[in-house]
Amino acid sequence: MLTTLSTPYTDTRAGDLAWALGRGPLPALACRELELDGITVQLRLLGASHQVILDEDGRTCSETVACMPGSTPLPLGVSRRTGAWDYDFAARVETLTPGSFAGRAQELLELVSGHPGGLAGTFPGAPHAFTALMVQRSAGQVRWRTWHSYPQEGRLVSTRTCVARSAVRTRRSPASPRTRAAERSATVR
Repeated sequence: MLTTLSTPYTDTRAGDLAWALGRGPLPALACRELELDGITVQLRLLGASHQVILDEDGRTCSETVACMPGSTPLPLGVSRRTGAWDYDFAARVETLTPGSFAGRAQELLELVSGHPGGLAGTFPGAPHAFTALMVQRSAGQVRWRTWHSYPQEGRLVSTRTCVARSAVRTRRSPASPRTRAAERSATVR
């Protein structure tokens, strides 16, 4: 899904982006809600930034990458457990030539706007200024990628995130030989 955001592009910088985990919903310029096998995912465009909110039976995970004073500067990577989720995040900043930037911007906008889990927003009068998100679920994980363009700098910030339900480990008393044999038999079938 491709949309033109109803706000002019302002000169922000890639270096101004910050990262936060667990924030509540922020005012969005565009939002797309998807249902992915029992998990509700909100893709939210906040201008030159994004927010993704997952909800499964009241267990939530929220990622925000935006210009937010007092937040953690954009890290290269984060892995942590947050509530019921294992969360892995990585970011990369590319600097491109003007010709490469225009081609890459067009390629990414086509990719995201044609994806069933995509949302991209462009700014009026600035064809290569955009924010784009793309989400999918596979193998019990929810994965998303995002792109934030800064044409005035020739910089493209891309992020990738993988979220999965945390494995819950409980302590059990030692099983009898009969119980262990029954468990092995059940897992072989």
